[in-house]
Amino acid sequence: MTDTTDSTPAETPDEGTPETSTPEGVISDDTPEGPDLESDRDPDTFPREVVEDLRKENGRYRQRAQKADDYAKRLHTELVRATGKLADPSDLPFDEEHLADPERMSAAVDDLLARKPHLATRKPAGDIGQGGRGSGDAPLGLLDLLKMHT
Repeated sequence: MTDTTDSTPAETPDEGTPETSTPEGVISDDTPEGPDLESDRDPDTFPREVVEDLRKENGRYRQRAQKADDYAKRLHTELVRATGKLADPSDLPFDEEHLADPERMSAAVDDLLARKPHLATRKPAGDIGQGGRGSGDAPLGLLDLLKMHT
């Protein structure tokens, strides 16, 4: 009797190639290692020198931006001082919009003085009866009398 059952032979790996099925996370022995593997896996890496140069350049830009911020704050303080309304110009907090719009800065100073009038300047203005009075005739004094008799 002949057996007519269909049987397919079990697939077996080729004798010439090693088996490549490995557990997850384990690298098989047939993978190449070395510097070429690093560049093939992550094409977005750069040489160390390039990265260091970029970091230095970025550091210079951050320092320049910090200087610009410091200059803007100093300019703001001097513009507030120029108004002559505040005793201490640093009492008005820094706002970049004040640099672009002088009316907005003046309104902010006026608002601050309305809320806190004790921050206003205390410089006397006008004639307060002190200092030189010009070349008018001075009244006759004891010193003038002594000078006339000697």
